[in-house]
Amino acid sequence: MEILIADDEKGLTAILKTYFEKEGFNVYVAYDGEQALNLFFSNKIDLVVLDWMMPKLNGMEVCAEIKKMSLVKVVMLTARSSNDDEFRALDIGADEYIRKPFDPRILMIRVKKMLGLEKTVAIRDLKMDFPRMKVYRNGNEVKLYKKEFELLTFLYKNKGRILSRDTLLTMVWGMSYIGEERTVDTHINRLRDKIGADNILTHRGLGYSFHDKEQ
Repeated sequence: MEILIADDEKGLTAILKTYFEKEGFNVYVAYDGEQALNLFFSNKIDLVVLDWMMPKLNGMEVCAEIKKMSLVKVVMLTARSSNDDEFRALDIGADEYIRKPFDPRILMIRVKKMLGLEKTVAIRDLKMDFPRMKVYRNGNEVKLYKKEFELLTFLYKNKGRILSRDTLLTMVWGMSYIGEERTVDTHINRLRDKIGADNILTHRGLGYSFHDKEQ
């Protein structure tokens, strides 16, 4: 998965990049707010780790711009310690607020929980092993292409929500993707063939959702 780390403390950024890469993430790094937004909108980013105080645009401004266009989770890092600051960050759209200094291992655990990657999930005839990027149906491994796994992961992370084709294109293929919405239908149909049609619901005229209820 793709992580964007934006912080002008280059030493901390290097440490976090090493931790995330060891866990199998692809990491993009920015040292100011403008660079962070450019990287975000030109790549398919799954989660953003933002420092509050950065040159050009601060983390609050970057978070606000991201949340206008995207459902991507944002973790705010800051040396600011007041409850009012935390309220402001969460109110503007940040999904998590971590005060500096912090243990990178704690950040990693929280990120995995936010992305739904910290565990293996079993529901109906499926078992989804997110840390190892493996899916099993009735005990047999299902071979998924990378984009199919990313699509299934995003559907599961947003279980219970109806996701439009446009949302799925943006969040799974990326904002820079140029193509037809039918790409989503094609991948949904292939995914259903592999994991079972009942596990992904069609909401006519609206989009798709992961079937999160036990039958």
